[in-house]
Amino acid sequence: MAGEIPDLEALERTGTGKGAARQARRAGMVPGIVFGGDVDPLPINIPFNKLLKMLKAGRFKSTLFNMKVEGHDDVRVICRDVQRHVVKDLPTHVDFMRLRRTTKINLFIPVEVVGEETSPGLKHGGVLTMIRPEVELIVTAGDIPDHVTIDVSEVEIGDSVTISSVKLPEGAKPTIDRDFVIAQISAPSGLASQSDDEDEVAADEVPATEMEAGADE
Repeated sequence: MAGEIPDLEALERTGTGKGAARQARRAGMVPGIVFGGDVDPLPINIPFNKLLKMLKAGRFKSTLFNMKVEGHDDVRVICRDVQRHVVKDLPTHVDFMRLRRTTKINLFIPVEVVGEETSPGLKHGGVLTMIRPEVELIVTAGDIPDHVTIDVSEVEIGDSVTISSVKLPEGAKPTIDRDFVIAQISAPSGLASQSDDEDEVAADEVPATEMEAGADE
């Protein structure tokens, strides 16, 4: 199940229309609306600086929030649209959709790695590279995993872990149809360089040895 769903605090906005929205922006707020769930739409205001910080952090439109508005029950929401200023590219309005527990949504889920202590690839000096530290899954709002697990306990140098080898939570599936790579164990750069050097030395020595043998004859 999902660990902790971040809270998103907002204020109920009194009044609707362009006038109320402009007043909110002058007060350092971004006007918005919460809709869906067989409940009347709720006009809200979100502090501009707080919203901008969350937008810069990324994944805003694929993050599930627990919206808290004084005088209303907490509700799970997901962003459906962020309108921006055409010149300044700053948020001017934001739309959120209420979610039922059975609603299907796309979310990025963190990847947890196990088996590093016994991985033969890592024991031989291989380097674990996370191609996708998060995977985007289709999940239900009421049953969101806080992570998916990959096992590298039997992964050798040069091998990869793909999504097909991962046991996903019940009801969850990837948004990508193909079998994509999540992580891989590659040879350390020093080992690869050493191998190249050995090849170069061997190539240099062959003609010299042949010449010496010919001179002796």
